[in-house]
Amino acid sequence: MVARDRETGFLLVSTAAGEEAGVYVNSPTGITFNRFGGEGILDLLAALLRRLDAVLVVPGGPTVVRRDEDRERLPAVLRDGQPVVVARTGAEIDRAIRAS
Repeated sequence: MVARDRETGFLLVSTAAGEEAGVYVNSPTGITFNRFGGEGILDLLAALLRRLDAVLVVPGGPTVVRRDEDRERLPAVLRDGQPVVVARTGAEIDRAIRAS
């Protein structure tokens, strides 16, 4: 973590390679990544999804789950309204986003 604003819930995170992303903790159940890119940030995102047992909802793109069986746990609006893709690593997440 490079910077933090407790009032807004904003974090600026950086990888060892200097890749950065703006992260907003919106609520106990919502985290938003902004202005991100690069393999290291996507690996960080994959680790976060794994630790939180969470899914990634890409606006205008796919919903990313870690396991195929997670599809059934999604609300219908996320299952039926857009593609659902299994991705476990940063590289897999990158491919899923680019393919959408």
